[in-house]
Amino acid sequence: RSPAAAAPPEEETQTTAAMADIEPRGVIAVPKKGRLHEKVMKLLEGVGLEYSRPARVDVAECTNFPLRIVFLPASDIATFVGMGHVDLGITGEDVVQESEVSVETLRELGFGKCKLCVQAPVVSQIKDMSELAGKRIVTSFPVLTKLFFDPIDAANGTTTTVRYVSGSVEAACGLGLADAVVDLVETGTTMRAAGLEVVAEVMSTQTVLIKSPQAAHEDIVNVLLKRIDGYQTATKFYMISYNVLRESLPQALEITPGKRSPTISALEEDDWVAVSALVRKKEASETMDRLQGIGAEDILLMQLANSRM
Repeated sequence: RSPAAAAPPEEETQTTAAMADIEPRGVIAVPKKGRLHEKVMKLLEGVGLEYSRPARVDVAECTNFPLRIVFLPASDIATFVGMGHVDLGITGEDVVQESEVSVETLRELGFGKCKLCVQAPVVSQIKDMSELAGKRIVTSFPVLTKLFFDPIDAANGTTTTVRYVSGSVEAACGLGLADAVVDLVETGTTMRAAGLEVVAEVMSTQTVLIKSPQAAHEDIVNVLLKRIDGYQTATKFYMISYNVLRESLPQALEITPGKRSPTISALEEDDWVAVSALVRKKEASETMDRLQGIGAEDILLMQLANSRM
């Protein structure tokens, strides 16, 4: 037997490690903390990504999919994607517009919804934006704020001062640093606690999946998109299953038309059929009530983990 017929174990290990290093991998940037972090982590879990992230390390390799996850501040993600350092990113629409980068929005993910608003102290009783023309504004969104105030300044012949702070924006008025602030409003709790109220809305925003114009792993991106689409469908729908008399089937199908169409199966009892269909979560309880009202039995509602449509 030739000595070259079998490589020593250490050489096999080195070869495997080298192959792992050159394996094509897409790169996605996600928020490392903050209001979107937990929901994005739930999304990654929902699409079946498994990864190991060592402590204090902001890069994780997926063990079951050719994807590298980079954990970044949400405010930096659009910039990294726009410059082509990563293929995909998950962040807020507000961050994308504030970053002034060229990226493609692939999906609106439906969570993290809030509004970027001009807020002023309640005691100021400001009701019109013209009252803030030429005043001092503090914000974490200087680009969007300036774009919003530019036409107001043009109409009033003023120059509004926009100052950037990275956090605790709501405290600026109370500390005498600003006449108003521009900040995100989700529930309004923080705003009201600071004695502020909304004067005007700059934009509505939610979490989006964005892609770099230089993305080099289209095949990986496309598979991930299908997984995300399937997971989003699963989060919006339940599967409902029930038995109903055949003569009541037309009524039942009006109640549960499904996403495309229901599945109907014959039962041993000739007069009965089994029906299963997708039903929107917000309509599920009412749907069950209506089905019971036409005589349907054995009505079951099932959670979906994921789907492919």
